[in-house]
Amino acid sequence: MQHAQSPPVKSPDPFELERLAEELAERDALHPLDLDSSDVPDLPDFIPLSHNDPFLTTTSFNVDDFLLSRSYTSLPDLRSELKDYLSSLKEELVQLINDDYEAFISLSTDLRGEGKRLEKMKVPLSVLKTQAQLAREGLQVVQTAIQQKLDARSKIREEKAYLHMLIKISESVTKLESLLHVAPPPGQSPGGEGSGRLFPSQWPGESPSETPDLAARGNRAKHLSRAAAEYSQLTYHVSKAKDDDCAFINEIQWRVDRIQSTLSSDLDHVFSAAVTVMATSKDTKTSEIERTKAFADVSECLRIYDNLGLWRNSENILRRDLMQDFLRKTVYSGALSVPRSPLMPHTPALAVPQLVESGNNFLRTPYTPYTAFASKKNPFEAQMSSGPATAYLLDDSDDSLAAFYNQILRFVERDMTRIMETADRVSLKSTAASKLKDKNGAAAMAAVFASPKKERGYVEGFEIMSNVVWAEVGQKVMDELGNVVFAAGNPDEFRKRYETTQAFIRSLEFLAPSTHAVESMRVHPVYATFERRWQLPIYFQLRWKEIVPKVEDALAPFTNSGLKHERGQFITTQSNAVWTAITSCWSAQIYIPELGFRFWRLTLQLLSRYKTWVKKNAPGLEDVPRKGKSGPGSDKLSSTQSPTSRSSTPVIGDNSTPESTEADNQTIKQSAALMSDILKLADLSRTLWTQEISIMLPDFHEDVGLPEDALRQQLADLEAFVPLLSDQVVQILSRRCCDALLPVRSIPSQFRAMSNKRPPAEPSYFVHTILRPLKDFFAGSGERLKEAHMRAYATEIFDNVCQRYIYYLSAMKKTEESLRRLKRGKKQTTALSFFGGGQQDNGRDEERIRQQMILDVEAFAKDGEGLGVDTQALDSFKMLLDMVQASLLEDA
Repeated sequence: MQHAQSPPVKSPDPFELERLAEELAERDALHPLDLDSSDVPDLPDFIPLSHNDPFLTTTSFNVDDFLLSRSYTSLPDLRSELKDYLSSLKEELVQLINDDYEAFISLSTDLRGEGKRLEKMKVPLSVLKTQAQLAREGLQVVQTAIQQKLDARSKIREEKAYLHMLIKISESVTKLESLLHVAPPPGQSPGGEGSGRLFPSQWPGESPSETPDLAARGNRAKHLSRAAAEYSQLTYHVSKAKDDDCAFINEIQWRVDRIQSTLSSDLDHVFSAAVTVMATSKDTKTSEIERTKAFADVSECLRIYDNLGLWRNSENILRRDLMQDFLRKTVYSGALSVPRSPLMPHTPALAVPQLVESGNNFLRTPYTPYTAFASKKNPFEAQMSSGPATAYLLDDSDDSLAAFYNQILRFVERDMTRIMETADRVSLKSTAASKLKDKNGAAAMAAVFASPKKERGYVEGFEIMSNVVWAEVGQKVMDELGNVVFAAGNPDEFRKRYETTQAFIRSLEFLAPSTHAVESMRVHPVYATFERRWQLPIYFQLRWKEIVPKVEDALAPFTNSGLKHERGQFITTQSNAVWTAITSCWSAQIYIPELGFRFWRLTLQLLSRYKTWVKKNAPGLEDVPRKGKSGPGSDKLSSTQSPTSRSSTPVIGDNSTPESTEADNQTIKQSAALMSDILKLADLSRTLWTQEISIMLPDFHEDVGLPEDALRQQLADLEAFVPLLSDQVVQILSRRCCDALLPVRSIPSQFRAMSNKRPPAEPSYFVHTILRPLKDFFAGSGERLKEAHMRAYATEIFDNVCQRYIYYLSAMKKTEESLRRLKRGKKQTTALSFFGGGQQDNGRDEERIRQQMILDVEAFAKDGEGLGVDTQALDSFKMLLDMVQASLLEDA
């Protein structure tokens, strides 16, 4: 009987969550979690929304940043959270209103009736305001009255001071008229201080009978100094009075102008008289005393001129009374042909000899400008001493122009030096005194005296060197002797006159009292005109016509007749001519500093012309040479480091004829001569640049390129021919050395034909002749290249010979192998071949041949090592050595 199954009982916990919770609790009890462990990951912190949230309190709310900060919250949860926060905000707002509502309502109740009280308070305030305004107006009336009285008194004081100043001006005018012996205006009697005549006679310039005595004349300068000081005060007061357009000043202006002209005229008279006395050359004791007092008067007059700003007046007097009078007697059209009577200076001055020219043999010493001062100490250092400036005279033994210039130098030293130095000190002191008003006057004064005048802001002052000495001398020389001094017909004479004149100018500058005087002289218009009179471009053209045609005549087609046999710097006459032309440009007899860049350009043109000649006349140079990499810092072997572009196997064949042999000899001689001359010319050019040209060349602008770069490029282009010429020499020498290897091919037949089968004991006769062409080359035409190129040439040629040697041995081996196969085919039991496998004599012949070849290769290697070849570093020699040490025939 089948029973029906009862339905399953439905469990109240279908997912068995209670069981899972119990298991989780048991597991946690057995293995509690270590909350402090570093393995537990950090969970995000839930930060509820509040008023302190940084994203809500920021001035500019950013939605993206806010959402990213709560990325762990879903959007529905975030919406609910925001709604909750909104509700809390509304509740807080209602609470705030409820808290303050009672106070707000009570405020309106408390203010009832306050308006009436405020209106009552306004009545007394308006009364007080009216009273204060009345008091203020009263005080303003009193203040105005007081200010008017003060202004009136101030105006009275100003007018009183102005009247005092006018009175002082009137007194100064009267006093100056009395001091200067100027007649007063009509209707006014002379009076005041100095109304009586200071001197019993008139100023200088009157008749000899009225000339005052020495004591009276000695006080004139001091008297003028007193008048000048008074006049300075007068001009100051007059300038202040002119600002107010004073009628009194306009009325007496003619008297002030008369005083000025009188003071200037009297000062010029005294200064002219004192200068004239100083310029006398008497030797008596009385005259020396007079000259001493006259110098004191000159110093005082110079101070007066400086105080009054009349510097040009003093210069005009010096120019008129000293320079023009002297130059009128000294400088004229025939002055250079007239014997001269020397003017002796106060102190003797030694003449310094100049460079002496000796025909066309140029001195190869560095050019020194103005050589008249080369052997003396620095003149500027001598000027710093306490003694007076000394004239640095020129060597006038055989130079009339130098003697003429020395006469001017002696005059300037004797009659002008003390005046220039005194004027410079006066200007320096007046400028320093006007700037020094601090307490540390002594230290500041020393600092001002030590600094150049340009740094002191020196604008006005005495310029005697430029405006008197040089302006007159330079203009007079140009006017009277310009056709002689500046004539450029004879370049040698022109350069001698130019050097002498420049030496004279430098010596004249040595007499200047300061560097500022030298600078002023060099910027003077007469100086610029004087320098422009030198026709330097014409001088350069004449020198160009002397130098360039000689070079062009020497650069004839290259032949062996052009090779010099004497041991000089160069082998070819063409190279010697180019180098002579280059050195002549910078010689002491031709070079002029102002033409430095023209001579530099000519030097580069000469190198370029020599390069063109080499390219055209060098044997075998048909293509344009590649740019060379050799330079001043390169290795000596850089130009021949790879002298030949050899192939793996040298060309075989002996097609030499007497004509080709002679052509090769000529090529070798010419190539060696050109290589030697090119390298020597480049080396000498670099030395000339370092020791002379770089020093003599004037300053240049960097934007136009460095001169040294141009020279380096020219020499690099010229040295680029050396590798090409080396290739030809190496190829010819390699062919000749390889030709000496031809007897190697006959060694087997020689040993087969020998009747005496002795083992070889010495190398073959031809071994020592293999490298003989190379030895002969460096002993003959290539002797000058021996030190720099022998090792490179020997290594290259030795390598080529080794390759030819290997080629011959390989050909011999193939030939013997062919004979061996031929004789085996004929099955001959007695063969003549020495390498037969089963015959004893043939084995001995093979061994003797191998020994002979070993001896030959060892002797060949020894010869190569004697020439500097590193045989162990050559793969070809190693291959050759392995080939001769192995058996000549391979075993069958």
